[in-house]
Amino acid sequence: MTTKPILLVEDMPDDADLTVMSLKNSGLLNDVIVAENGVEALEYLFCEGHYAGRTRETPALILLDIKMPLLDGIEVLQRLRADERTSVLPVVMLTTSTEDIDLARAYEAGANAYVRKPVSLVEFQEAVRQLGLFWILTNEPPKKMGEL
Repeated sequence: MTTKPILLVEDMPDDADLTVMSLKNSGLLNDVIVAENGVEALEYLFCEGHYAGRTRETPALILLDIKMPLLDGIEVLQRLRADERTSVLPVVMLTTSTEDIDLARAYEAGANAYVRKPVSLVEFQEAVRQLGLFWILTNEPPKKMGEL
């Protein structure tokens, strides 16, 4: 099991808090880093801007919302896939979007999975728990993954 952090990119504070709580309640020991928009996520991943001094540690998983200010999730995903250092990071789109175009664009941009946030609190918590357990405990990433 990896204890690398999970990067959650979510602009809605309530959704971010609920996601973090659900991941922690699943028993995962990974720290959860929250970026409030796409620009902050890229700065974190590439150790730029506010994160210029941080030690480079690639997250084990990125949970990425689509509809965000400054830079949306699809644009973030495209930038991640275009950079050799982040091209194979597991990225799950976690969104409220029910638009088929968002689903298609996410997979075209290289998403590993697309999960619509359930409306029910219990279903949301269970979906996040399952995501965390699968991507952290079950999935086997490439050996070269995330060498930033």
